[in-house]
Amino acid sequence: MSRSPAERADAPDWFVQALAAAPAHEDVEVEGVPVHYRAWGDRSLPGLVLVHGGAAHSGWWDHIAPQLHSHRVVAVDLSGHGDSGRRDTYAMSLWAREVAAVAAAEELDRPVVLGHSMGGWVALTIGVELPGTVSAVAVIDSPIDRQPPEDERLRDRRRRPHRPYPTAEEAISHFRTIPRQDVLLPYVHDHVARGSLRHDSDGWRWKFDPNFWGTRPLLTQLLPRVTGPVALFRCEKGMVSPTMAAEMAGLVGGHLPVVDLPDAGHHPMLDRPLTLVAGVRTLLAVWPHGA
Repeated sequence: MSRSPAERADAPDWFVQALAAAPAHEDVEVEGVPVHYRAWGDRSLPGLVLVHGGAAHSGWWDHIAPQLHSHRVVAVDLSGHGDSGRRDTYAMSLWAREVAAVAAAEELDRPVVLGHSMGGWVALTIGVELPGTVSAVAVIDSPIDRQPPEDERLRDRRRRPHRPYPTAEEAISHFRTIPRQDVLLPYVHDHVARGSLRHDSDGWRWKFDPNFWGTRPLLTQLLPRVTGPVALFRCEKGMVSPTMAAEMAGLVGGHLPVVDLPDAGHHPMLDRPLTLVAGVRTLLAVWPHGA
């Protein structure tokens, strides 16, 4: 039997300790579909909701969330992803309602919502369509001038079903990020990839619904409509350039804190997780609850 990612010889102590702080797993039904989520921390603390990118799942935050001690942290599996149910069609507005429903189920009072990549679209949609349910929103490396990169890649698959792999280890060896990122910490890669799989009678398959993609509004349409505080985490080797970040700031009247993550790729939780943790901790420190 293969070792768990936390048992790898190259897994540092901080990672092992983070995974040892296992989350509670819960489900809430939203418009006829079960939505799964994970939760960490004291219920009396302010709320923080983490939203994964396209084709990802809530386990991408397993080594991040336990280190955000100032908040009750919840990570959602959007429908069509992770351990949530699937739908015939998907939309940003519907995913936004799922996040709001999870926050309500956890009795989080106007939490901060932080979304990565496609999850940034979801976070901003909440800020536009459900502003009274959140105190602030932030996005990680969500570009303004294109559709979510995960959607573009999966649209090219032409709705092909996932191929089965005979073993989990073989499937994990084929795990790739969307968009592709060559630098990934191996112990994080193994944990995230393993959590991306489900087993059926034919073998091991990826959990996400290959038909989750669709037409999304551009961030140029969403950002000017956000009425509450909004911030950007810009990855140095990601998709948002300094020029693009300045353009994003202009769309919200110049009120856009930008947290630069040095040497980070588009998926900073996979290559620079501690840098991401430090950035989120700092933002939460200057964004008091109710901001």
